[in-house]
Amino acid sequence: MPKLLLFLICCLGISFCRAQTEWKLRSEKDSIKIFTARVAGSRINAIKIEAPLSSSLSQLVAVILDINSSAEWIYNTRSCVLLKQVSPTEVYYYSEIGFPWPAANRDFVAHIKVVQDPRSKAVVIDAENVSEQVPPKPGIVRISQSVGRWTILPLAKNLVSVEYVLQVDPGGNIPAWLINLFSTRGPFETFKKLRLQVQKPAYQRARLSFIED
Repeated sequence: MPKLLLFLICCLGISFCRAQTEWKLRSEKDSIKIFTARVAGSRINAIKIEAPLSSSLSQLVAVILDINSSAEWIYNTRSCVLLKQVSPTEVYYYSEIGFPWPAANRDFVAHIKVVQDPRSKAVVIDAENVSEQVPPKPGIVRISQSVGRWTILPLAKNLVSVEYVLQVDPGGNIPAWLINLFSTRGPFETFKKLRLQVQKPAYQRARLSFIED
């Protein structure tokens, strides 16, 4: 069972917890810090990941918005498909998360918006769960409760500080205490791969019209 739960927080499908409480540091390795916090009215803890990243703002935002390549770095994502490009800063996408047998895979639909503060240059990427917009698929458990946010702050040339906050209930009959117990592995592995992803040639010279580096 613990092995199964390593997959529960793989949906960097990109969500934000607005109902934050007191954060407790649960893991710190390779400059990646992972915190958890209880959320009123929820059985699942919220998660916060903090890490520095060698990247420009445009590079990192380009990676996050490159939906069809998300499975290359988001932990155990089986597929990630762009559904609708509303504008350069707003997209809808569908993602399926792989779970080991006998558990069913999970899926969700997210609506992403990107905003940059003109003074601080901080970039905020919010994701809203809009899973009702796509009919459920047979044999896959639909994630209907998730909320999350990326906050990206410029520190120096080609160096940013990244905070990612997530609350997600994967649904099904897996006990909440077990989900909470094994909720740090997925985020850690995702951030390790993100560091490699942002250095790929496709993003090295990324320049986005809506982002001031």
